[in-house]
Amino acid sequence: MSTDVIAVASPAALADAVGRTATGEWFEVTQERISAFADATEDHQWIHLDAEKAAAGPFGTTVAHGYLTLSLLPHLASSLIAVDGAAMVMNYGLDRLRFLAPVPSGARLRARTEVLAAEPTPRGVRLACEVTVEIEGAEKPALVARTLSLYVPSQ
Repeated sequence: MSTDVIAVASPAALADAVGRTATGEWFEVTQERISAFADATEDHQWIHLDAEKAAAGPFGTTVAHGYLTLSLLPHLASSLIAVDGAAMVMNYGLDRLRFLAPVPSGARLRARTEVLAAEPTPRGVRLACEVTVEIEGAEKPALVARTLSLYVPSQ
């Protein structure tokens, strides 16, 4: 559960959430998760899997794949916005994505989201948010993304 939530009464009410922010709970990125992601994506680069070689490498330890961090957005950020009266929420894509810092194995992450825009469409409300994935104790975030979601109202 998140530390705070942006809650609205309906998809149409998302316009009232523009400018609001919420921050989620910390989540640990384990080496087991990194290894499973490497197997799922066939990306077995040593910086993700070889602890001995990575210890002497540029980050001093194994690090998560950038796309693993990105793939955690639904888990890290979906609980930060609660919309009553939505039949479903669909991932609509990304307008911008930047990977800013590596995520060391064992690091804890959390998402901070800011609602940027809510645009009515024929199918629902398209929500644009800036999501920042923070690394506990780090100066720079792991990533910053402008995410788009479509909130489809219940009939």
